Amino acid sequence: MTSPRWIIHLPTTLTSVDGAIILAAALRDSLGHVTAIDFGETTLSEEDRQFLRTRIWCDAKLDGAGRCRRRDDHDGPCRATDEGPGR
Repeated sequence: MTSPRWIIHLPTTLTSVDGAIILAAALRDSLGHVTAIDFGETTLSEEDRQFLRTRIWCDAKLDGAGRCRRRDDHDGPCRATDEGPGR
């Protein structure tokens, strides 16, 4: 039997989804070396609607190694580099 994974909910004082995505990307870029954190599964939710979550990154497996770092709703092929929070 597999042990359950734990989720850390990290509230912010940000009031826009774009600001939250920028912060999530900065955390991923600065803490990406911490193997206990699965940034590909990062989701966002409004404070009072935490049951409604929005994925940030695609995270699809790429040929070879790695995962797609583009936004979840990206156009075109997956790739290992992201194009900034708005793309």
